[in-house]
Amino acid sequence: ESKIDQSLKSSLQLSPDFLTEFNPFKVNRRGVEVISDIPYGHEGLALDIYRPNIELHGPAPVLMHIHGGAWIYGDKVGQAVPLMLHLARLGWICCSISYRLSPKATHPDHITDCKAALTWIKANIADYGGDPAFIAVTGGSAGGHLSALLALTPNDPVFQSGFESADTHVQAAVPFYGVFDWTDRDHLQPNTGLDQILEKQVVKSSRSEVPEIYEQASPLVHVNAQAPPFMIVHGDKDSLVPVSLGRRFAEDLTEVSNAPVVYCEVPGAQHAFDVFASPRSERVKLGVARFLSFCYSQHLNQQSSR
Repeated sequence: ESKIDQSLKSSLQLSPDFLTEFNPFKVNRRGVEVISDIPYGHEGLALDIYRPNIELHGPAPVLMHIHGGAWIYGDKVGQAVPLMLHLARLGWICCSISYRLSPKATHPDHITDCKAALTWIKANIADYGGDPAFIAVTGGSAGGHLSALLALTPNDPVFQSGFESADTHVQAAVPFYGVFDWTDRDHLQPNTGLDQILEKQVVKSSRSEVPEIYEQASPLVHVNAQAPPFMIVHGDKDSLVPVSLGRRFAEDLTEVSNAPVVYCEVPGAQHAFDVFASPRSERVKLGVARFLSFCYSQHLNQQSSR
């Protein structure tokens, strides 16, 4: 309670928008330019940029999106599109990235690629109208895991081999239904199939064989006082990543972080509930946009007071 001040609470209050919420299947791309397949980092990797197709008056805040798919499938196209379109119309620059996938890639390849993408964005996004001083990160499922891990491990050389001196801080994070604990230290994720995916395809060793790798890859292990503002989104009917894991991550982060931590538990929502348009996903989209706008406003206030 004390970590969320009144200005943030008021920013997150939503009034009904019946026209939008009862026509959620209409994806409106009007006013947004999409620049596709910009190469970055490892050979074959690319990102797409969503930006307003009007002239920007000054640098725009940036959102980096990391797709889900159990670290073994998925693509930069097709996830979080309503959120990125909405933010672009609000004046944001959004980047959706690809990364190497398992079983060909193994941990930490996925997070290393995400940090390489972040490094590219910081170096180049000004050319597209973005503000490299404010970058938020989001993603769902495996992307939720990677976005949280990225936000909690800035400048960690283990995760940025070959570009160890790069600044990989972000200014906010919004992970959706992320796999925050590979160690399963609290036994919160029984019978989900996660162990088999990690052991056979992502890590290619069991938890008992390389416990240090499973700890290294767990955002829950990396919670710290210097974490950026977080908004954690999880459906209470998630059958793949139990909601108890999202609750535990939010509790632990709230306990130690000096920044705001918002936990959004969505009633009736399954895993990947936001992939398909619905009144529920529409409301969450608007709430996330308000949280990010609040974080950017706070960032600008801090910059102006220096």
